[in-house]
Amino acid sequence: MSAVSLLRDALGARVDVSEQARHDATADRSGHAAVGLPLAVVHAESVDDVQQTMRIASATRTPVVVRGAGTGLAGAANAGDGEIVLSLRRMDAVLEVRPDDLLAVVEPGILNADLNAHLAAQGLWWPPDPASRDISTVGGNIATGAGGLLCAKYGVVRDAVLGVDLVLADGRLLHLGHRSVKGVTGLDLTALVVGSEGTLGVVVGATLKLRRLVPGETCTVTATFPGVRAAAAGSAAVTAAGIQPAIMELMDAASLAAVHALLALPAPTPGAAQLTIQTDGPAARAEADAIAAILSAHEGVPVVSHDPVEGDRLLAIRRSMHAAMASLGTTLIEDVSVPRSAMPAMFDEIARIERQFDMVIPTVAHAGDGNLHPNFIFEGQETPPQVWAAADELFRAAIRLGGTLTGEHGIGVLKRRWLADELGEDQWRLQRDIAAVFDPLGILNPGKVFSPDA
Repeated sequence: MSAVSLLRDALGARVDVSEQARHDATADRSGHAAVGLPLAVVHAESVDDVQQTMRIASATRTPVVVRGAGTGLAGAANAGDGEIVLSLRRMDAVLEVRPDDLLAVVEPGILNADLNAHLAAQGLWWPPDPASRDISTVGGNIATGAGGLLCAKYGVVRDAVLGVDLVLADGRLLHLGHRSVKGVTGLDLTALVVGSEGTLGVVVGATLKLRRLVPGETCTVTATFPGVRAAAAGSAAVTAAGIQPAIMELMDAASLAAVHALLALPAPTPGAAQLTIQTDGPAARAEADAIAAILSAHEGVPVVSHDPVEGDRLLAIRRSMHAAMASLGTTLIEDVSVPRSAMPAMFDEIARIERQFDMVIPTVAHAGDGNLHPNFIFEGQETPPQVWAAADELFRAAIRLGGTLTGEHGIGVLKRRWLADELGEDQWRLQRDIAAVFDPLGILNPGKVFSPDA
């Protein structure tokens, strides 16, 4: 029997073979789509559904692509010809919350924002805060390491996951990690799974490390600068001063103008860049005032607000970046990270690449942790060779500055050709060997992360 027939016999109506469902699973928000249509979409509703799917896939040697909300930006969850899509979106329960232990156990399909709305009633929150929090799942956050705006102060996803329940390619269920604050028994397989983009197994549950809601108020500082390099230097000065804001976001002139146009706000000063910074906790006011003084000394014109509603409105400008870029055309949203002191130099490199390739590259950055998101905008669905050439220059510049190809979007399909350049041949092969231990048949997300022809 075919894999689809076996799946239908085992899971019934949870196996969707409609053309629309299969077509929807070929693309994410990266602008990239897989070739052809997958065989079926399995809408898993339980761990048992996932295990049965993987046993059938393993027995028939059918590739499986795990998918959540489809909001990824690297093509890692896109499925094509001959592949089964294993959707975890319906597995969205909060299984347990322990305020005394500051942990929660959740299924992977819950949206990031929905989880925090649930936790807030108990005075708790889960710190990872991607800009896509309203539409991205916790499982997707874990798969790609999508940390977002709060990482500099509150850590990345790997810091906020105590353990995962993982279904292997052959259907076995592993319980990785621990529920205690400390735990160093054996190798840290939980950390290995975080950011593995569906190549090691299927995350069907996660034990998350929570925090109590931060007491005190939140203050917001917005500062305009004559250019993006000055804004980057201002953010580096804040970091060097030892102040730890909760959020420090940078928007260059092109991104700022696009968002203002989308939101029908007054046009910003031509060429101006902006920092949006939030401080929280009992020292929020004093930190905001100190930050404003630092920015004033680095060509910035700061405005401090103590109104939380106004703060949310100002931060919404940054969170509207993706929508603003989409309004301009097809967008390749990139994701490099550099040491925070190298931020001004990285913006110099972006300016050089803009001149070299005669294009505008609107860029925003999580300036508190050195994670930049340059955007390449073009017409049509196929990324033009000129854009890939510019992206190649961008990636190599980030690596030269001591940085990395991706801070939170992952490698997926879009960056796999550059992975060995950053890792080196020996580490690249070691990572492939590790993936083969988890998935000896090579059926989990094949062609993602590691180039199939390399």
